[in-house]
Amino acid sequence: MDTCGFVTCGPNEALVVSGCCYGKPLLVPGGRVFVWPIVQQVQKISLNTMTLQVESPTVYTCQGVPISVTGIAQVKIQGQNEEMLSTACEQFLGKSQDEIHNIALVTLEGHQRAIMGSMTVEEIYKDRKKFSKEVFEVASSDLVNMGITVVSYTLKDIRDEEGYLKALGMARTAEVKRDARIGEAEARRDAQIREAIAEEQRMAARFLNDTEIAKAQRDFELKKAAYDVEVQTKKAEAEMAFELQAAKTKQRIMEEQMQVKVVERSQEIAVAEQEMLRRIKELDATVRRPADAEKYRLEKLAEANRLRQVMEAEAEAEAIKIRGDAEASAIEAKAKAEAEQMAKKAAAMSEYKSAAMIDMLLETLPKVAAEVAAPLSQAKKITMVSSGNGAIGAEKLTEEVLNIVNRVPALVKNLTGVDIAKSVHAA
Repeated sequence: MDTCGFVTCGPNEALVVSGCCYGKPLLVPGGRVFVWPIVQQVQKISLNTMTLQVESPTVYTCQGVPISVTGIAQVKIQGQNEEMLSTACEQFLGKSQDEIHNIALVTLEGHQRAIMGSMTVEEIYKDRKKFSKEVFEVASSDLVNMGITVVSYTLKDIRDEEGYLKALGMARTAEVKRDARIGEAEARRDAQIREAIAEEQRMAARFLNDTEIAKAQRDFELKKAAYDVEVQTKKAEAEMAFELQAAKTKQRIMEEQMQVKVVERSQEIAVAEQEMLRRIKELDATVRRPADAEKYRLEKLAEANRLRQVMEAEAEAEAIKIRGDAEASAIEAKAKAEAEQMAKKAAAMSEYKSAAMIDMLLETLPKVAAEVAAPLSQAKKITMVSSGNGAIGAEKLTEEVLNIVNRVPALVKNLTGVDIAKSVHAA
């Protein structure tokens, strides 16, 4: 591969430059290098890790038992060691990755088969770590001469087509089961023995414990009795002290309640006094002062009314005096006229005597009857009770009116001494 200028590669590759200026190839793992065209040549080799599945079918062990083994190996070309890298370049430069893979795989498979033939099935089956270690060491010592490093090797699987491993497992299983049964029987026996010993120890401990419990119970009861006496004593003292304190507290509460009541009563008295003062002021403002004002007003009105009445009385007296003088003059004139009329009537009566008296009586009786019947005319309902021996109804009412009129002459006689009926009969 010819190129020119700078050539680079990744960390999983190495550059091999050969040609002019180099006595041996220049190895550059994971970097860059300047290459002259034509006179120098540059190649690349992979440093990737390769995973190999190493199959070894039907390999006879040292006992002649055929088994098949599968191992997993990790290998790679060592780029950090210049000598190993140089060896790998001599061995594999120009080969593909698959070719390198096959070479390492065949080498590992050969070493794996060799180790299988040197060991028994039991060793390989039981001690896989030893088998893997021997294959790793033998393969590493061989592959290192090719510039290849074995990174790791692990035994993946062991197969047996003849049933040897199964039989080995069965025998081991039977042995394990036998040992398990023996161990179980021994364990059961030991358990029973230990159980009996434990039961004996438990019973002894129980008896001892019961004894100790009885002693402790006795001591407890004795101490409890003593404590109960002390507790009851203290309790009685405490109750007495409590009752005494309660009585003192109750007395103090009652005293405080009395003080509270005294304070409340004082406050009520003060409030009542304030209320009384307020009402006095209110009465003074709403009743007394208005009453005084009304009194003053009434006094002034009474005084004015009195003055008015005095003035009116004086005016009325003056008017009465004037009217009296006028009435006196009128009465005097009337009296003179009446006197003259009476004189004339007396003269006429002396002339007529009984005829005049009858005439006056006849003029007066209808008026008397009318006056007697006047109250009866105002009545809305009159109820008359009769014993059945006299007049009833309107006749009875008329009879009563006539009886009253018949009593008039007797009344006149009683008042004046003049017997009207006698005078009428004489005439």
